[in-house]
Amino acid sequence: MKLPSSSLLNRRRLMAAALASACAPLRAQEGGPVLRPWPRGQATPALALPGVEGPAWSLAQARGRPVLLNFWASWCEPCRTEMPSLELLAQRHEPRGLQVIAVNHRETDAAIRRFLQLMPISLPIVRDVDGATTRAFGVRVFPSTVLIGRDGQARMTVIGECDWMGEDARRWVEPLLA
Repeated sequence: MKLPSSSLLNRRRLMAAALASACAPLRAQEGGPVLRPWPRGQATPALALPGVEGPAWSLAQARGRPVLLNFWASWCEPCRTEMPSLELLAQRHEPRGLQVIAVNHRETDAAIRRFLQLMPISLPIVRDVDGATTRAFGVRVFPSTVLIGRDGQARMTVIGECDWMGEDARRWVEPLLA
């Protein structure tokens, strides 16, 4: 049996560290996710992405409804952990118009389907195939969720894992529903 070379092992370690840091939530004194207000005067980027098990979806078609765009990847443990509470949030507030859209970052349909076999969810999933949408929304850490008002304007980004059924999330989402 041939063992990998030390340079290959070093590259694998660097890649693993890079993935872990991209996924590790930024926490303020371990107090939870970090809130970043949307920059004043900055327009919300356009978004039109193909659906995984449904039709394509665009932010323009959601105008008049509050939207949460959750940027995630199946390899991200905090993303997987918060997904059930996102689903419950979507179900709870669907009568008030809330749309929760899971924006998958640069994974194949096959990878997403494998994820759905392990964790079946009903949230609409769209694919950011090349990562351009993720960059346009300024997302650098997974998970990150952008909260968008009925007027189509982004209000804030929640960076890191969140309990979307908790009190903090209620305070962030309630103004969007008003």
